[in-house]
Amino acid sequence: MQKRKTIAIGMAGGAAWALAVLVGAALFVKLPVFALMPTIMTAFLAPGLVTIAMIGRLAQRRFFDDAIIDGQLLAGAAEIDQRVLNNTVEQLVLALAVWPAAAVLLGGEGPGVILVLGIAFALARVAFWVGYHRAPPLRAFGFAASFYPTVLVALWAIWRVAT
Repeated sequence: MQKRKTIAIGMAGGAAWALAVLVGAALFVKLPVFALMPTIMTAFLAPGLVTIAMIGRLAQRRFFDDAIIDGQLLAGAAEIDQRVLNNTVEQLVLALAVWPAAAVLLGGEGPGVILVLGIAFALARVAFWVGYHRAPPLRAFGFAASFYPTVLVALWAIWRVAT
């Protein structure tokens, strides 16, 4: 039961993070609308850099561990790194499918929101990575903090179009 409580607290924290990211971006990060396309193209830089770090760490683990250097099944910390990388790629694909359209549909708020989403995603993925290594239930915050903003921005964009 303790694990579920820890996970629930992490998910709630991730939801609060998501709301803070989107509301803060909408209220405080104002970029000109003509900057929308460059912003969309660069919003994925921070998530890309974190993904590079994850891939590099996994490669380093393989290089220095004779038990996995030839592509054997991963175990221990290397297996956790692989799981983190897999989940990060999954969420990055989701973000690539949602954020650009949301940025366009949000109009004036779009450029600032998409920029903040990229930075917040990178920070949340690092929290996921660290949390997973410390104790698997601690990954909940990082997961939620990178997943919920994408869901919320999609809902916000749909609401904007519908109204």
